[in-house]
Amino acid sequence: MANIRLVTGANGHLGNNLVRELLEQGETVRAGVRNANNTIQFDGLDCQLIEADMLDQTSMEKALEGVDVLYHVAAVFKHWAKDPETEIVQANIQGTEIVLSAAAKANVKKVVYVSSVAAIGHDGSLLTEESWNDDISNPYYRSKIESEKRAWELAKQYNLWMVAVLPSAMVGPNIDRLTDTMQFIENIRTGALAINPSFFFNFVDPRDVAKGMIAASEKGKSGERYILANDRSSSLEDIINAAESIALKVQKPPVVPKWLLYVLSGLMGFGSKLTGKPAELISSQVSMFFNVKQEYNISKARTELGYNPKSSHDALVETFKYLEQR
Repeated sequence: MANIRLVTGANGHLGNNLVRELLEQGETVRAGVRNANNTIQFDGLDCQLIEADMLDQTSMEKALEGVDVLYHVAAVFKHWAKDPETEIVQANIQGTEIVLSAAAKANVKKVVYVSSVAAIGHDGSLLTEESWNDDISNPYYRSKIESEKRAWELAKQYNLWMVAVLPSAMVGPNIDRLTDTMQFIENIRTGALAINPSFFFNFVDPRDVAKGMIAASEKGKSGERYILANDRSSSLEDIINAAESIALKVQKPPVVPKWLLYVLSGLMGFGSKLTGKPAELISSQVSMFFNVKQEYNISKARTELGYNPKSSHDALVETFKYLEQR
């Protein structure tokens, strides 16, 4: 009987690219989604679509029946919510608890747990897998830090074979709904970005992350973390250069000082409370990202997994081409 590989969050940006890469490698894939009627992302893909809600113990146990390798990709990915503690932090922690409990019950052989470089943090220096972020001001970052720590506790408790992969900001194809990261790139493409916030991002193609995840399940060592990021971070100027390299005409918004970003984030936050619509900028993002490069040492993943991502420039070029055709 073929080994079955379950991908949770299979209609998300990373999850869908992972499903495609697994199928490309000839694997038997079970694509876990919250709504099995939403099939757009799976047109032409020879995989089993199954309901797998990370916050529903019953659906997770059913989805994991007979599964050999679990790739737990599903997570809440947003920086703003009306109730961030409940909607972001506790949702991701509870999802981790339910999924790993179900994996243990199903006697899954291997678990590849998707964390994030958010759990490592960034301070301008070259950080490694040994680092842990101690800045919990941003709810999404806090959710990834606490969820991964909880995952390690449960892996030990349940005696699970588990590795954690920590991707950086993903840009690339095969996306249904734009993530915050992809929306930022789209805003640059369309001229909707009014200001240059002086943020740096470490961009990586989700297809390269998917390859790294599969390698982690095959070559990784249980109990280890693997950073799946790029060699360097990108400024807004770098992003614009990538766009201009394929003859896209994009605006270069003005740089604004940090104090003004705090004022703007405060006004947006107040407006969001009134309207219920997500704030485009929050104060924790200003404090974390302003003029701070996101640099990571990816030599461990290169050496142990054979991880070899395309450059951030090339990933951005392909992303702009994809968005132009979308």
